[in-house]
Amino acid sequence: MTSSAMQPITEEDIAQFLIHTPDFFERHADLLGAVQLTSPHGGRAVSLQERQAEMLREKIKVLEQRLMEMMRHGTENMLIGDKLQRWARQLFLVARAADLPAVLVSEMKAQFSVPQAALKVWGVAEAFADEAFAQDVSEDVRSLASSIGAPYCGVNSGFDAVQWLDEPDAAASLALIPLRPSSREPAFGLLVLASPDSQRFQIGMATDFLERIAELASAALSRLRD
Repeated sequence: MTSSAMQPITEEDIAQFLIHTPDFFERHADLLGAVQLTSPHGGRAVSLQERQAEMLREKIKVLEQRLMEMMRHGTENMLIGDKLQRWARQLFLVARAADLPAVLVSEMKAQFSVPQAALKVWGVAEAFADEAFAQDVSEDVRSLASSIGAPYCGVNSGFDAVQWLDEPDAAASLALIPLRPSSREPAFGLLVLASPDSQRFQIGMATDFLERIAELASAALSRLRD
């Protein structure tokens, strides 16, 4: 007898046999009732059928949790969409172009519960050159805004634009949102959102929603430009 023939049968051998012999339990149906397994719930012995039922219930529970999570995300997205619609509506209702920056900022704080927000615009028409929103914008800020391809979210690292806020020292996390006519053009403004919560605007967070904010704000503020 060869050494290979004397090797003991392993669990893998048994598993492979059952996989490749699907009619085994049809020929030995009595085994289905005789096999006893340990239940993960209390460690009691259960039949194979009962263990399969437990596994099925566990899978159903996981699917229910996923469904509830999807429904929760759907509800959250719907609420955010409603807030975005109300915010954009207020911009459409502004009669005087010079009032747009103030309304944009105040509605951003009100609709989205942002503790602090500030906005500056440059390259404006002569009629708006003396407005507060067109003042005190350094070349560094302009360069930074044009260099940001997507909204920046993260900790307050001492950006000059933070000084536009009413309470710059209370800004633990920031969202810097550049405003531009199109993705191929330099920025003509910068919207700053800030929170005392260091986790409100995190590095690596999705910025799709902030990009929609940037597009709408840029379109609305185009009334101020040359």
